[in-house]
Amino acid sequence: MVNNIKQEMERIWKETCGSWENCTEENIQAFLAQCEEKSIDPQYCMSWVEQHSSQIPNWSAVSKESLEWINEHTSTGSPISE
Repeated sequence: MVNNIKQEMERIWKETCGSWENCTEENIQAFLAQCEEKSIDPQYCMSWVEQHSSQIPNWSAVSKESLEWINEHTSTGSPISE
């Protein structure tokens, strides 16, 4: 099961970003959104991307953008309300 998730995530990556060098603030959001649509945890996807951060130009901006996206779209970024 885990392999299928990784393969699907890599397929989404190729569609949205194409390559590590081509990863931008805009397409990292598209990547995370599509992962979420396919029921793949965006935080899992982001930790995979972070492993390759040295290959991504402007990583600090991409990382900041992705953290903001994750905070907006996942429950871990907001307080739990009853």
